[in-house]
Amino acid sequence: MRRESFRLFSLLLPAGIFFLAFFLLPLTRLFFIGGSGAEGFAAYAAIVTDRNYFASLVSTLGLAMATTVATLIVSGLSGVFLQRRKFPGNGLLVAMLTLPLAFPGVVIGFMVIMLAGRQGLIGDVTQFLTGEKLVFAYSMAGLFMGYVYFSIPRTILTVMAAAEKLDPKLEEAARSLGAPTWRVVLDVIIPGLKPAFISAGAICFATAVGAFGTAFTLATRINVLPMVIYTEFTLQANMAMAAALSFVLGAVTWVVLALARTAAGSSVAAAG
Repeated sequence: MRRESFRLFSLLLPAGIFFLAFFLLPLTRLFFIGGSGAEGFAAYAAIVTDRNYFASLVSTLGLAMATTVATLIVSGLSGVFLQRRKFPGNGLLVAMLTLPLAFPGVVIGFMVIMLAGRQGLIGDVTQFLTGEKLVFAYSMAGLFMGYVYFSIPRTILTVMAAAEKLDPKLEEAARSLGAPTWRVVLDVIIPGLKPAFISAGAICFATAVGAFGTAFTLATRINVLPMVIYTEFTLQANMAMAAALSFVLGAVTWVVLALARTAAGSSVAAAG
């Protein structure tokens, strides 16, 4: 019994040390730095009492939610189709869809500028067609485009893996009972993919909430919380407020991931 207890302890000790050194201690330090400013721990309430901070929080969460919904729709349709319809070039298409996994946020931001910036392709086409140049790379619309672009690869791979495990006999049974295609999708396919949608959606939401590189590249008129945090500790030299906002942003993300883990079981990769 003692030997088993010692073996269990020896196996858990490295994980405990890692958790303490790289998670618990830094978060504790960050929490107390957030309360070390002139406002004390009341700085944590500034996220809802200060109009600018609250607006940036709402913008960040709204953008992350819109990104998640759009990504799940695109990835859900594409993932199920690519998994079930094998055709020449299928593997190449999947590889192209997952290529953005190799790009950092700054590169994706630059690609958005090349597409929807002042010298971008969309602006040139709209100017040729209407006489006016459409430029939206430096706004929430541009950031939304960038976030969806780098969120699709992560989500589509999860959906394809889940779609492979769906039992086609359930769909055949539904059709044999007279269910139209849309009922099969609503009653069989979507419930079967629900854990994958929840887990992938949670990861997508968390990534969009905390993404910085793309926002930094496009940050002309963008008011999202990661950029506000960056401004606080670089331009304002307000380390306490930056730490408080960072802690709150991390807490919100953790809550979303924890709720997703509860809803989807063990299919969510991590919460933190």
